[in-house]
Amino acid sequence: MSSGKVTTEVSSDEMSVRAGQGSDEVLVSQAVWDYLAAAGRPWLVDFEDKQGLSADIIRRGERGGCCAVRLSPVEGSSRARTGMMEGRVSPVTRKAFIDLCRCARKEMTKQEAAPKRKRSLLPCMTAMEPDGEGSLLPPPPQPRRSQRQQQKYRKNADMDTCVVLPMQHEAAARTGAELAIAREEESTVCSICMGEMVEKTTLDKCGHSFCRSCLEQAFQVKKACPVCRLVYGQLIGNQPANGTMMVERDPDLELPGHEGYGCICIIYSFPPGLQAQEHPNPGVRYPGTDRVAYLPDSPEGNRVLRMLRRAFEQRLIFTIGTSMTTGMHNVITWNDIHHKTSIWGGPRCFGYPDPTYLVRVTEELREKGITAD
Repeated sequence: MSSGKVTTEVSSDEMSVRAGQGSDEVLVSQAVWDYLAAAGRPWLVDFEDKQGLSADIIRRGERGGCCAVRLSPVEGSSRARTGMMEGRVSPVTRKAFIDLCRCARKEMTKQEAAPKRKRSLLPCMTAMEPDGEGSLLPPPPQPRRSQRQQQKYRKNADMDTCVVLPMQHEAAARTGAELAIAREEESTVCSICMGEMVEKTTLDKCGHSFCRSCLEQAFQVKKACPVCRLVYGQLIGNQPANGTMMVERDPDLELPGHEGYGCICIIYSFPPGLQAQEHPNPGVRYPGTDRVAYLPDSPEGNRVLRMLRRAFEQRLIFTIGTSMTTGMHNVITWNDIHHKTSIWGGPRCFGYPDPTYLVRVTEELREKGITAD
């Protein structure tokens, strides 16, 4: 579409000097102009026919990002015969060309589906304003469709839907079949030994299945489902049988975060003894210990206290092993039911305040089959 004008390289500063409300120059993204000027594009031809103006590139930016396009009368047109006063173009005509460039940019983004390129085009789609600065124009109004065009558009959309839906149903059918095969394969694999199930045994409460021998060995360690940890029967631990649990209440001591309630003091006491067959080193001596824990004397705190008492009776609070704090072996240690052994200091010091502690310890007790019911 170029009329053979000489193209020169100029700096970005020079490109922003030409200005004026009637200026015949418009700044356009280089990529958009290349798209418009490509062979076979009817948009510029239509613009020339309607406006009687031709668009020609006159200057390129030094980085190739934007270029200056001049709008001039087409030879033989009414504008050329009458002449444009002082080479000025009306704001309406300039806006029509800018809208054309915006439409071209939208077509580029649709075809190339390139978000990064779209972002790079946005800053360059500007027009020359009176103060010499480029500014983004508001988006052009969406074209209105006639009633016949709307009916044709709906018909095409319906045809597209008819084509897409069978493919979606086919994909959904394949996905459903694959899921069914996966479930069937999972139902024949033991999640303990990861092999084919031998003498398949299914737990009645949760419905998980395992090899009979695998499940029996797992229940010797803990009578709970290896998958969902649902407890079956009453879980009995290996806590030393000669311990005691005493409870004292102090109505004047308030725990941080539980103001307005007193304090429950739990005192666990174990004398020294010998490890039994259920312990890691039968016959080996273990030292005695005394532990103190704290709960708020609130409805929630008393509910947890009742659950802890049941856990103590089932020998689940303590076990014998290696202390995580001191590293000593063959000592009485906590057994995964956390207690608050300090009044202050927060979670880092095993104390209060700790807003979620009562919820967490309730869940730990539930995993061992201890509930509030």
